[in-house]
Amino acid sequence: MDDCPLIVVQRLAPELKTGSVSGPRFAFRRYSKVGAFRRADNRRVFAALNGIESFWLYRSPMLGGGFRSRALAVFLLLLMLTHLGVGSTHAGDSSNIRNSCWASGRISENVITIALAAERWSCDDRKFSIDSERVLLRFDLRTGDSLPRYFLSRRSALEAVHLLAIDQDGAVRQASVSAAALPSSMAGGYFKAPLPVVTDATRQVVVAIDLPSHRMTLERAYLAPVDVAVDSIDDMQLLMFVAGLAGMLAMLLIFNAAFYRILREPFVLWHSALTLSLLMTIMTSSSLSVVFFDPPAMTLSWMTTLLFGMTVASGAMFTYSFIEPGLMHPALRRLLPYCAASAFFLSAFHAAFPFVARPIQSTAYTAAFAPILIIFILSMIDALRRGSRAAKFQAVGYTPMIAVGLIRLVTGVVPWFDSIDATLAFYAGCLFEALFTTLGVADRFVTMKRERDRARIEADLLERLSETDPLTGLLNRRAIEGQFAQLRADGFATLAVIDLDHFKSINDVNGHAVGDAVLKAVANAFQTGPDVRAYRLGGEEFVLLLRGNDAATLAERRRQAIPVIVASTVPGLERPVTASMGVADTFGDEGFEKLYERADKLLYEAKSAGRNRTRSTIKAETDLEIFVKEQAFAN
Repeated sequence: MDDCPLIVVQRLAPELKTGSVSGPRFAFRRYSKVGAFRRADNRRVFAALNGIESFWLYRSPMLGGGFRSRALAVFLLLLMLTHLGVGSTHAGDSSNIRNSCWASGRISENVITIALAAERWSCDDRKFSIDSERVLLRFDLRTGDSLPRYFLSRRSALEAVHLLAIDQDGAVRQASVSAAALPSSMAGGYFKAPLPVVTDATRQVVVAIDLPSHRMTLERAYLAPVDVAVDSIDDMQLLMFVAGLAGMLAMLLIFNAAFYRILREPFVLWHSALTLSLLMTIMTSSSLSVVFFDPPAMTLSWMTTLLFGMTVASGAMFTYSFIEPGLMHPALRRLLPYCAASAFFLSAFHAAFPFVARPIQSTAYTAAFAPILIIFILSMIDALRRGSRAAKFQAVGYTPMIAVGLIRLVTGVVPWFDSIDATLAFYAGCLFEALFTTLGVADRFVTMKRERDRARIEADLLERLSETDPLTGLLNRRAIEGQFAQLRADGFATLAVIDLDHFKSINDVNGHAVGDAVLKAVANAFQTGPDVRAYRLGGEEFVLLLRGNDAATLAERRRQAIPVIVASTVPGLERPVTASMGVADTFGDEGFEKLYERADKLLYEAKSAGRNRTRSTIKAETDLEIFVKEQAFAN
């Protein structure tokens, strides 16, 4: 049977191209000549061809004549017949029986009375209507058919299901099941109802559905001898695929949790919400929920409706927060949260109150998502046009889901199309969405991490520049104030304040260029190392921060090296460049300001005493004492 759509295309394409197809009955006869197909297949093709005929009759007003209309008609035929080929494997099973006629009535009428009234049945018109309170479906049994045990159909809100088994002699057996008591079928998205006893003498099964809320419940109805052949290869493969997809989505939630620990961005949370809603939708729309939880069919029905709204809402908010700032039109970005709120409200209302405007509510509910879909598509196009890298991942990931949305929207609103939920396409869309949006999140994570690292490096560089004296390359007062606590903890307990003697006269006599050269030479004389840190506080004032028992001696050596280093570096000076110094040691938890104040007072004393000398609270060792200690340590 899988080759039937292709054969039909081969047989009917010439007629469509030349405009010679006169209607679905002609096409149906052409199709039937391909082979002896099942009644279920023939009826499905006949219903689809009715839709093709309606399109063909109105193609001129919609498209105009010529090549484009014919090409689009062929394309729609291919699309519809492809759908027939990939339709529900359960509904198309050779042992399953599809309904042949339908009728309608009021709930107050007796079901058996309607079922036995031949004039109430419509067998030629396959366009089901849910305008009436009660819709009846008749299934004709033939000799050789497998005896059915269950009535199965797509889940949607309803009030009750009544089932009649009518024998050849007129005997009728009846059973009724309330909506709340309807069990879920292993055929994903379907409910089942046990039939009354069906025997070889049974010629008709009539199913009456009270207050149906969706045409798909009528269009997808069939009888089956078993719920689902869970041991069949096709069913097991589909179940394994769906289980694998659910597992992949669960893993993505773990990845998002890891992403969020590092990158606390709202779009990670919205992507998690989107992934979770897709996971729950797959669970409720497939047989996984029946395998693990087996909830009532109507519970899964309202959950699926609510989860659809959550999926659209979280997808809109993910787009709102994921597209880079400035790369989407502000008006479109502002509309996305309203789209999210509208989607959730619509689904919550439809799930809670499915019978408010029952005959048109499902169609209106589906049509209400059209503006949301349009805004979303426009947002993607605008972001791509503006060069959004994130939108590229979303566009690829969301394309199958948008296609599914369009299929559901068109077939749910346009009256001459049978409603299509495109379940398999939805599963494929989930796979694409999960893969590419997660790649987009990972790419955005890497991009943002790279940007943050670059910003951190630049900030560190600016901070170092702000703490560095540009002339001498030494750290400045800001650096020592920021580092003092840590350096104090590392053992730097001695502070030496050094001021050059008569430095103003050097600038006055030799110029500022020579003065700058002198300052650079002084900085070189300090010879910083593991135990010595040098800073320039401003002008000709410097600070040394030292550690160790010989800190005062190290400071004194550097002060005395200044005239020698300057003389060898800056020739032509009229007199040696000397320096005065004050050295103080820290007391307890003393901070930089107090320590500097004490050292600065000692420097003032050195200046007052004649300059080129040191005043210190620490006794510096002489060179002879240092030599003796070094010799003793060597021995």
